[in-house]
Amino acid sequence: MATKPPTGDPVQDAPQIDAVQHSAAGLPAVAHTLRIAQQQMGVRRTAQTLLKVNQKDGFDCPGCAWPEGDKRHTAEFCENGAKAVAEEATLRRVTPDFFAAHPLTDLADRSGYWLGQQGRITQPVYLPEGADRYEPVTWERAFAIIAEELTALASPDEALFYTSGRTSNEAAFLLQLFAREFGTNNLPDCSNMCHESSGSALTETIGVGKGSVSLEDLHQADLIIVAGQNPGTNHPRMLSALEQAKASGAKIISVNPLPEAGLERFKNPQTARGMLKGAALTDLFLQIRIGGDQALFRLLNKMIIEADGAVDTEFIAEHTHGYEEFTEAARTADWDRTLTATGLDRDAIEQALAMVLASERTIVCWAMGLTQHKHSVPTIREVVNFLLLRGNIGRPGAGVCPVRGHSNVQGDRTMGIFERPAPAFLDALDREFGITSPRHHGYDVVRSIQALRDGDAKVFFAMGGNFVAATPDTAVTEAAMRRARLTVHVSTKLNRSHAVTGTRALILPTLGRTDKDVTACGKQFVTVEDSMGLVHPSRGNLTPAGPHLLSEPAIIARLARAVLGPSSTTPWEDFEKDYGTIRDRISRVVPGFEDFNARVAPPGSAGFTLPHAPRDERRFPTATGKANFTAAPVEHPELPEGRLLLQTLRSHDQYNTTIYGLDDRYRGIKGGRRIVMVNPEDAHDLGLADGSYTDLVSEWKDGVERRAPGFRVVHYPTARGCAAAYYPETNVLVPLDATADTSNTPASKSVVVRFETA
Repeated sequence: MATKPPTGDPVQDAPQIDAVQHSAAGLPAVAHTLRIAQQQMGVRRTAQTLLKVNQKDGFDCPGCAWPEGDKRHTAEFCENGAKAVAEEATLRRVTPDFFAAHPLTDLADRSGYWLGQQGRITQPVYLPEGADRYEPVTWERAFAIIAEELTALASPDEALFYTSGRTSNEAAFLLQLFAREFGTNNLPDCSNMCHESSGSALTETIGVGKGSVSLEDLHQADLIIVAGQNPGTNHPRMLSALEQAKASGAKIISVNPLPEAGLERFKNPQTARGMLKGAALTDLFLQIRIGGDQALFRLLNKMIIEADGAVDTEFIAEHTHGYEEFTEAARTADWDRTLTATGLDRDAIEQALAMVLASERTIVCWAMGLTQHKHSVPTIREVVNFLLLRGNIGRPGAGVCPVRGHSNVQGDRTMGIFERPAPAFLDALDREFGITSPRHHGYDVVRSIQALRDGDAKVFFAMGGNFVAATPDTAVTEAAMRRARLTVHVSTKLNRSHAVTGTRALILPTLGRTDKDVTACGKQFVTVEDSMGLVHPSRGNLTPAGPHLLSEPAIIARLARAVLGPSSTTPWEDFEKDYGTIRDRISRVVPGFEDFNARVAPPGSAGFTLPHAPRDERRFPTATGKANFTAAPVEHPELPEGRLLLQTLRSHDQYNTTIYGLDDRYRGIKGGRRIVMVNPEDAHDLGLADGSYTDLVSEWKDGVERRAPGFRVVHYPTARGCAAAYYPETNVLVPLDATADTSNTPASKSVVVRFETA
């Protein structure tokens, strides 16, 4: 039987510390999955729901974007995917009575964990100007309020339309269409905070801002380098692919400031042997200093160039540009500077080089550990240099693999959710709909916060997500949000952003991935794009949480009709009734989606893979027409004496800003989240006893004090000079203006901090 939500916030003052684990998944993961699912859904609903996750006739997991193979397991989900499903398919409900009992001040004092545990929102609610709590509102009145505020703006660019990565392709296409017909490119999205650096670097160097590999490529690789990523917690199903690669003879190098259980040993719950013994994954662990990855790859590149016969000269001559300038820069790489930047020893780097030279097919995978630094874009360009040197792009078993987080964050960008759209996309959109899209660039996430802060934006509309908790510089972001005239959140469940509002606020409840979606034209489905460019359908199977919920496409279509009025010739009403009509339009606007409906509508369809010129034909649609070597100066964070370099990260009981529980099982943390992991030798030098409490204070060139108080010190085997703590609790330490060059992604993985104790 499902359990009731907690009535009070759990006390987190004294987290318990157990031994660090050295394997992931296995029986503990199965047991934890079933326990969480039963608490949220009950036994019968658990079976009804989990057996449909990631199945061809089921729904796409609302968690990460890792792809599925053509052959599916009966249980095609991981522990954290099951948690995501359980929270969405929960039997707990947030009704108007809940809002009547909880004023805004009460919600603002609650933790993100408590808010998320309350359940699914069942009706639209409205916070009028001057009111102290949300109250029920009809859909018609809600859309009228939004239309009233939007049409009163001095410019369409005073509105912001944010998108979370869980938004479907159909909804994302409609949202960007509405925004552009309204007159703005202000379409910030969660990609601005994660893989924007990857897209920026890859677009410049290979011409496509996405990964170039498939699951089959991983299975065929000789060497897989996993850099700045913790798949055991953030993308657990990736471990199955790594296990299969190892069984085929691949070697794995992991590059990370912290040892991670999932990359040490994977106990695959799909097999008896996996459950009992598991498979060792990492052959070489490079415990790198935070931000030292560019220096590491630059030195490896120098040594590849200098090794006899190591460079694929034929590939370079035919397919690349800028090689001579790059080699000139690479030859200046220096051992001493590299060892300082990376914290590694020479022997470890030489072992890595030997593995690289022994591999004919190499893949580099990465996530936020590479993308959230000031120098993230040149770091990823250096990774591309590394692969180009040996011809490791555009052939089986080799390529770039940026591992996306949200399950459709890549699809949203493909659908046009981008503040800097390509002219060709806008031209196609305008031809199809007879509109004139704005050509000037809009605001990304950081610039959106600045616009709200400065009074240049007045309406904030979010299609999913938890913007306030996900973004940097919490105090600045919350103050900026409170300056808005209206904040609107399309949501399934409560989160922190609902408690930090503009003068007026709306929460619009929507269907989730698990929910049946039935319109006047019958049962509908949506589509998503995974991290490797496969587009496939998603069909919910549960009765929605209440009769007052609308789907995301329906919400956007009705909003567009309310705002644009009869002057719009876009068939919004048709789009609301039949999502196939949306896909027909996508097929004529977005390259690669030709015959969209025909390829996804048949029952049991596994979808289709989007074209990728570098992968498919070794064609590089860059400015030079070739893959570009680059030669940026090598950078790494400088650390003043008596300070540490902090990275923000997830616990095992969370997915992005959604907190499922208060434990981090693999790292041995139980019952609390306000902990900071510090290397024991650094802790000794700084006088930080294990179990003591300290304030974290970040240091930035603006001189503003940003403080996260009351963190328990945990002695932990991090790289020397480095520390780690969970977000969103530590987002307060990340300055809004501390961003990656080119991509403007918040530099959340390299924050200089000092420790202050009472």
